[in-house]
Amino acid sequence: MSELPPHDDHYDDGDEEGGRPKGDAFEEIVGAETDRDPDLAVIEAGSRTLRAQAAPPQAEVPARPQDPEVDRALREVETELASRWGETKLEPSVTRIAALMDVLGEPQRAYPSIHITGTNGKTSTARMVEALLGAFELRTGRYTSPHVQSITERISLDGAPIEAERFVETYQDIKPYVEMVDGSQEYRLSFFEVLTGMAYAAFADAPVDVAVVEVGMGGSWDATNVIDADVAVVTPIDLDHTDRLGNTPAEIAVEKSGIIKQDATVVLAQQPVDAAQVMLKKAVEKDATVAREGMEFGVVSREVAVGGQLLTLRGLGGEYDEIFLPLHGAYQAHNAAVALAAVEAFFGVGSERPDPLSVETVRKAFASVASPGRLEVVRRSPTVVLDAAHNPAGARATAEAVSEVFGFSRLVGVIGASAEKNVRGLLEAFEPILAEVVITRNSSHRAMDPDELAGIAVEVFGDDRVQVEPRLDDAIEAAITLAEEDDEYTGGGVLVTGSVITVGEARLLLGKG
Repeated sequence: MSELPPHDDHYDDGDEEGGRPKGDAFEEIVGAETDRDPDLAVIEAGSRTLRAQAAPPQAEVPARPQDPEVDRALREVETELASRWGETKLEPSVTRIAALMDVLGEPQRAYPSIHITGTNGKTSTARMVEALLGAFELRTGRYTSPHVQSITERISLDGAPIEAERFVETYQDIKPYVEMVDGSQEYRLSFFEVLTGMAYAAFADAPVDVAVVEVGMGGSWDATNVIDADVAVVTPIDLDHTDRLGNTPAEIAVEKSGIIKQDATVVLAQQPVDAAQVMLKKAVEKDATVAREGMEFGVVSREVAVGGQLLTLRGLGGEYDEIFLPLHGAYQAHNAAVALAAVEAFFGVGSERPDPLSVETVRKAFASVASPGRLEVVRRSPTVVLDAAHNPAGARATAEAVSEVFGFSRLVGVIGASAEKNVRGLLEAFEPILAEVVITRNSSHRAMDPDELAGIAVEVFGDDRVQVEPRLDDAIEAAITLAEEDDEYTGGGVLVTGSVITVGEARLLLGKG
């Protein structure tokens, strides 16, 4: 790993009493929250933000390979992977992936890593971490899931999805070892386990200076959890996958705390109090150092900027001002604070060295961030926005961001959700901002039947606000027509949401990719 780049000396040594720096806006925020409730102060401090407006940047994801032979080879790999257990069928164990790592020579130990879990915000946070590390001239590998359009998105090198040819080569390289493990285990390696093995092998082969790894589900038994990450990041925890992870934030936090390793640094986003308590207890057990949003780091201010938002962030080593982030919503500002703290922790800021990173480099990194399918504008007149919210917490964050970013006079939703999700909670979160909804489905076998989803939508929105179009292309067309229906609605818009798969297919239909 290369040396930490030059830094500036903008740093306030602060006051040792209470461990908080004095004399700045962050101190006032923490103080105000502390006066309310000492437990909630840990979770909620730093959440005050200003309204932001304007449109997010567009981001590109890989299209199908233009070379017919490469496309054929990629399709063959996709078909073979699809023959394995899907991502929703799990046997909670790392036995198989550990066996694969063993026969591959433990590639995941060839580089340090930053491991990211949580319910929402993992992929955006991972992209921000990747951008920051890359700006400091480190070669990065990023593993995220699910993909928006192309399976190759899941494995990135140097900030870009792995080339299709390299994806195929990586699969062919590890395939004999995968088959060896398949033959020795009770169950074959799953789709996600094979992809995880491919990512770790590709990172070692590159080689990368640091890997940024997003958990697929949970933490303790997730296939990614064969790494011993120097930094464990926990984005906000909420209710999702309750059939597998638990019915309360605290129960879910137990599973997600499994990524906290001995002597690591844990970067905690704002959490429900019971989830925070679980994480802090685990950190004590592992003798880990904890950095909490709202205490050791956080969002000081957020204000309107053309094409995004302008942030002042409090990091582990000091304050970083005039940070332009070309993404919208309070949740993205908080993701940025978490990502910055994670990279500072990786470089030892706040422990081995007290001063901050180069603010100019941090500004450059954040200005380059894009997150496909997250409040992404893909069409104008009317404006069509794609967002991959798929659970109630994500939908609430999206609804809040849409309200502050766009001035829609009439917003029509296109919603296609997965059957196993809390679709009622999702619809209830969107109801206040959507004039009407067009219910549809994506091509996945996991998609909820449109009529079943529409039945729930009628209960939430009322019969006169719900339309059903089973085909996604027809649904988008119907929503655009509704948004433009009356001359008085000059500010109509369409929000396509409910599933990452729905958003990915909508991107293709609308010419993105």
